[in-house]
Amino acid sequence: MLNSNTSCIKCVDGINTCVYCAGKLVRNGFSRSRKQRYKCKDCNKTIVENYTYNACFSNVNKQIVLLLTEGLGIRSIARILQISVSTLLKRIIAISNRVRLPVMTQESSYEIDELCTFVKCKSKRIWIVYAFERETKNIVGFNVGSRTNLTLKKVVDKVLNTNPYAVDTDRLKNYRSLIPQCIHKTVRFGTNNIERANLTLRTHLKRLNRKSICFSKSEVVLNAVLKIYFGSFA
Repeated sequence: MLNSNTSCIKCVDGINTCVYCAGKLVRNGFSRSRKQRYKCKDCNKTIVENYTYNACFSNVNKQIVLLLTEGLGIRSIARILQISVSTLLKRIIAISNRVRLPVMTQESSYEIDELCTFVKCKSKRIWIVYAFERETKNIVGFNVGSRTNLTLKKVVDKVLNTNPYAVDTDRLKNYRSLIPQCIHKTVRFGTNNIERANLTLRTHLKRLNRKSICFSKSEVVLNAVLKIYFGSFA
């Protein structure tokens, strides 16, 4: 599940107690912009009076998640929220570290599929492999990498640990050696749900749009964005 309440409050605005521990504040010189700085006598954290940079407001993380999952790119979000691109990228990674994907249920049915995208340049293909749980309609696991057994296995093994009664995939031959034949299915319309999820992903995440100049410059950021997206719709 998603928890985007990353603490970053550095604004006093007339408060004489620490926003972190409610301890007593004492004056501690000035910042580079000549704003009064305070220091907490209990936790030793410093706080700036009337801090004005937008990235430190408490609701910014929720706005980042909302804009990110509504199809805006990194630079678009930075312009709207009036924060720097580097700060936004760091915040996205910090938010993703707090996200927990939905818990998988035992003896359920799953669909697994791959989605192609690019990283760094349009000539470098990369694949998003993820699992869709039919009963809950949640994305319960994903992995990013080349279209090989090593990438597929991390998602397949996570699904197999739940003792599923059926796993539907496309006809990619790699799955034959990874999924037991007794539960593996490649029937027509067997992956309808996850194919529809592919379309939703490409619609909601700008970096996955088709025929677009937008694509991920970093695999780390791609993983973080996907984790936030899957967690926010759980």
